[in-house]
Formats: sequence, C-alpha cells, structure tokens
Amino acid sequence: MELANIEKLVEKYENAETTLQEEAILKNYFTKEEVAPHLQEYSYMFNYFTTVKDETYTKTIKLEPKKSNKINFKWLSVAASVMLLFSVFVGKIQYDEYQDRKKAEEIYAQVNKGLQLLSTNLKKGEQAVAQLYKQEDKANKALK
Repeated sequence: MELANIEKLVEKYENAETTLQEEAILKNYFTKEEVAPHLQEYSYMFNYFTTVKDETYTKTIKLEPKKSNKINFKWLSVAASVMLLFSVFVGKIQYDEYQDRKKAEEIYAQVNKGLQLLSTNLKKGEQAVAQLYKQEDKANKALK
C-alpha cells in the first residue's frame, strides 16, 4: 500500500475517525517487518495490541456481599432508639421542672394576694385604732 495512504489513515486514526476496515489495514501494515522509520512508533503500538488481545485473566474473583452495612444499619437504628429514649427522658424532666415553676408561681400569686388582703385589713384596723386614740385624746382633754 502507498505510504501516503497509510499516513492519511494514521492521521484519521489519531482523530478517532477510522472504520474497522481501515484499522485492519493499519494493523496489517504495522505488524509487517518493513515499516517506514517515521512511523515506527505506531508499529510498537499495533504489535502491543495484537499480543494483549490474546491475554486472558484466569484468577477467579470472589464477590461476597458486605455484611457490615447491615450491621451498621442495625447499630444506627439502635443508636436512634437510644437517642429517642434519652430525649424523652430529658424532655420529661424539663416538663416536670416547668410544672413545678408554674405551681410555685401560682402559690406565690396566691400568697401575695393574701398578704395584700391582710395589709388592707391591717390598714383599716390601724385607721380604726387611730380614730380611737383621737377619741381618747379628746375625751382626756375634756375630762381635764
């Protein structure tokens, strides 16, 4: 085959534009012993492709399903359950504290109201006693 045609096919091969027939032509040309010196690098490549084509991998690969994922999901669900119980426990404690504070505030409000009533009544009694002292002073002045 003409060297110019081979060079064109090499250029098409580098641009990934060749057909299978054209690649077969290149393979036949480069596997021969007589290759143009400036195309010698392609000879190595095509010879490598032909030798590698016959190689096979004979070792068997054992594929086992991962059991750790199931264990991780189990532990994840256990951890989620523990966190849920912990949050319910902490929430219950805080709710009880809130209820205690609410009761204490109600008791404080009732005691405050009772003390205000007592204070009001004591002021009325104080005013009544003050009136008595005034009356007593007038009576004492009148008797003297």
